[in-house]
Parts: sequence; structure tokens; C-alpha cells
Amino acid sequence: MNRFFTGALLFLALTGCKPETDAVNRLKTGIWRAVIEIQCQELPFNFEVSRDQEGGYDVYLLNAEERLLLDEVELTEDSVRMALHIFDADIKARISGDSLQGLFIKNFAEGYRLPFKAAYGQEFRFTTQENAEKVADFSGKYDVTFMHEGDTTKAIGIFHQTENRVTGTFMTPTGDYRFLEGNAKGRSMRLSTFDGNYLYLFSAVLREDEKLEGEFYSGKTWRETWVGKRNENASLPDAGSLTYLKEGYERITFAFPDADGKMVSLEDEMYQGKVIILQLLGSWCPNCMDETRFLSPWYDENKHRGVEVVGLAYERKDDFDYASARVRKMADKLDIKYRIVIAGTDDKEKAAASLPMLNAIVAFPTTIFIGKDGKVKKLHTGFNGPGTGQYFEQFKEDFNETVNALLNEDLTAER
Repeated sequence: MNRFFTGALLFLALTGCKPETDAVNRLKTGIWRAVIEIQCQELPFNFEVSRDQEGGYDVYLLNAEERLLLDEVELTEDSVRMALHIFDADIKARISGDSLQGLFIKNFAEGYRLPFKAAYGQEFRFTTQENAEKVADFSGKYDVTFMHEGDTTKAIGIFHQTENRVTGTFMTPTGDYRFLEGNAKGRSMRLSTFDGNYLYLFSAVLREDEKLEGEFYSGKTWRETWVGKRNENASLPDAGSLTYLKEGYERITFAFPDADGKMVSLEDEMYQGKVIILQLLGSWCPNCMDETRFLSPWYDENKHRGVEVVGLAYERKDDFDYASARVRKMADKLDIKYRIVIAGTDDKEKAAASLPMLNAIVAFPTTIFIGKDGKVKKLHTGFNGPGTGQYFEQFKEDFNETVNALLNEDLTAER
């Protein structure tokens, strides 16, 4: 008996449920509404089930415009296991007609189990349009401050509203909160997202002075309060100013193994005389995956121009076999053709120690642009992904301008 089925039986025993042994339940195709319980709060999201060409199942996590494919869906008797994209996490649940009940599990984190349930045929997020009362208009751009135990973080909130449906995101100096979706009810708004690894739940009330007051829940324990005020000119610190080379350094040097154990260095012949883009990332990091979804096809289209990309992966465990397995899965799922090395763990202090020429590693991802002469030309902290709309388009424009300028750089003029 495999470990999953044994675990499923244990879960059923604990909940007082009995498996249906007279028939094999099937996972119904169509839209489902799921709820994961975090910190005594219900975090809802939607997913869609379809059949694949081999007769199996595909599941798409739905967050605003995002459709995130889960193509490792296994049925065992009356239970289902969904491997959550590239992340080291699963949903395991019992199928009972129009409902699912089980657990969201982060495999890399000991004891990380959260209650999960889902209902078939429910397309709403928090509230249905039919039951919606007159709602306030939350659309716009907001100057936001998050507060946690005396510390504050500046952010920008961007919300779009159609009737009572609200989508949007928050941008911070180190990245964005990706695709948020939810509903407005009266003068209240709730937003959520679930990307397979991170669980984000936001609530807010629009006060009479048009300021927002809200709460932010993340995962099992993290909670912040936040305030926001409409401001079309809201801005964040320059992403090029947060990470920089220490005085006396011009270059990045390292020697790290790839997933097969082969050492990789920028001194290797294949990188000489080329523009190099270093991507500091982790397979656990959704912002990194958004950047990789841009970089992977971009590299395929531009590598002939004399440019290379190298990914420096900082993983959850200080275990080469574990890290290399996560990197291989990431490379397979995202069709990555450039090299990725195992650089260390996601602890930012330890990560910074692996690249001592940097002042710090403030965020994953961090992107470093190196010229044909081997010198660092630009560093960019964080990432504005597709959930940020126009800011993502601006990032792509700036990225291409930077690379084009480096490719056109005349090194003879400097001699």
C-alpha cells in the first residue's frame, strides 16, 4: 500500500468518514470553488478540471487572468492527489460526488498541513453577483503602507473593479503579490490568491475619508495590517538602487555546480565576450517563476545575438540532491534551456555570503546584467510580473533596452 493511500485512510479515520468501496469516484470536470483555512480565515480560490488527451486529468488554478496548469493529478480509489506545479507541495483530498475534502500540504516544511475543501459548480470567489448589494468603487492606484510589529513596508495597490468583482495586485520594492481576485461588498473588499505555494488573503474597508484600512494574512502565521490612500502618482524606490556591488568590486565571480554536479563559472569559455544575465531565483518563488516565464522564451529567441543567461538557484534545503531535483523539475515545467546552478539556500544572509561582492541579497528574484567585458553594468531587485499589467510591460521594455545597449557596447572605445 503506497504512502499516499495509507495517509488518506488515516485522514478519513480521523474525520469519521468512510471510503466508498463499491465504486471509484471520478473527479468532475468543470469549475470548482475551493477553500483553504488559514489562521481561522477562509481563503477561497477557483480551479477548473478537464480531461487530457491520455484520459487523465488536468487542473488549472484560476486567479484573475491567470490559469496555472497542474498536470500531475492522480486518482487512487476515492481520493485525488494534485501535485502543485513546480512547488514541493500537494493537495490530497477525498472525492465525494460534488465535494472534495482533504489537506493542503507543503512537503518541505515539517507539519505544514492546512484543511482544504472544494465544491463543484461554484464559480464565485467570496460572494455571488446575484447576492451583491450596492458596493463602493475600489478601482484605482493607492499609496499603501503594510505594518507588522513596528516595521513598515511601502507598496502600491492597483485595483480594477467590474460590478462587485475586483482584481489587482500590490507592488512592493522586492516584488509583487501576483494575481489577486475577489469581491466588494458594501464598503468592504476581500482579495485572495493561491499559486500552489503561497496563500495570500487581503481584506479592506473604505472609510468615509476614502482611505483604506485592511488586514493581510499569509500562510499559517503571518499577519499584517495595512492602510492605503488613492494616489495616481504613488511610487516605489528605484529597483536598481537596492542591491549593488561593494566598493572595490567590478565583477561577479563564482563556481557552483549545476543539477548534474558539473561546476559552472563565468570564467568558462562559453561566457567570454558575451552579455550575461544572472538570475538569482528559487523554485519555491512565484515571482521568480513569473520572471522565468519571460526569460525562458526570451533566451531561445536571443541567444544567437551573443547573450547568455545563468540561473543561480537558492533552494529551501541545504541538500544537493533535494535542490537539484527541484531545479530539474522547474527546468522541465518551464522549458528552460539556459544553465541553472545550485548556489545555496534561500536564507538571504547565507545567500549574500555566497556572493560576497554584493552589499546584500534583498529579494528573489534579483537580476544582474554583465557586459561583454565581464563587468557588472546593472542590478535589478525584485520583479514586476504579469499581474501588474502596464508595469510588467515597462519592465520588458527596460530589459530589452538594457540588453541591446550592452550588446552594442563598443569595447574598443574604452582602450
